[in-house]
Amino acid sequence: MGKNIIRLFHGSDHIIEVPEFGRGSGRNDYGKGFYCTEDIELAKEWACSRGTDGYANIYDLDTTGLNILRLNSGNYNVLHWLAILADNRTYWEKNSISEEAKNYLKENFLIDITKYDIIVGYRADDSYFTFAQNFVSNAISLRQLSEAMRLGKLGEQIVLKSKKSFQNIKYQTAEQATAGIYYTKKVARDREARKEYRTQVKNSSNKKDLFMLDIMREEIKNGDSRLS
Repeated sequence: MGKNIIRLFHGSDHIIEVPEFGRGSGRNDYGKGFYCTEDIELAKEWACSRGTDGYANIYDLDTTGLNILRLNSGNYNVLHWLAILADNRTYWEKNSISEEAKNYLKENFLIDITKYDIIVGYRADDSYFTFAQNFVSNAISLRQLSEAMRLGKLGEQIVLKSKKSFQNIKYQTAEQATAGIYYTKKVARDREARKEYRTQVKNSSNKKDLFMLDIMREEIKNGDSRLS
């Protein structure tokens, strides 16, 4: 059987030749794991996210035999992503609607991610986490959230979750990322996404749109045609 190799990039303030299984915060989007992207420019932005220079660490990952959860495939919708986010990220707006919404999402849309080696999905970065919070607090509709997640061209992140996936990743080299360039790009990307988002929300309203309160009141579950 041939190997299925993909090139990955991990932005960091230091070089990481051997990614370690079990390291990292459990409060990240998908819990503990090694967070990567297939876009080196994004990796450099993430490397400089605190305004200091960093590195885009470069790896080859053999995906042969790995069980991959692709959250942006047609098998899932944005509520599955939100449920995982609600299960891991702890900082949300503290109000009764948000708390009820998070619990509803986890009860009805949470995927068991423990059986997967790799997760591919959105990154809740800055403005994108704000969009998620706005939906959960009933400020925007499901359609508006889905459209907002495509703003700013943030792309997908690829997260290594299992020991097997860590055994299959091999360090190649690293490229330096200069904060003067890439922190500026990151801020500009976030600003542009927020600007587009404000314009979109202002100009798009549809009385048929589903809001989080509608989903809870009507007890909409996974597989409902209204979610597609």
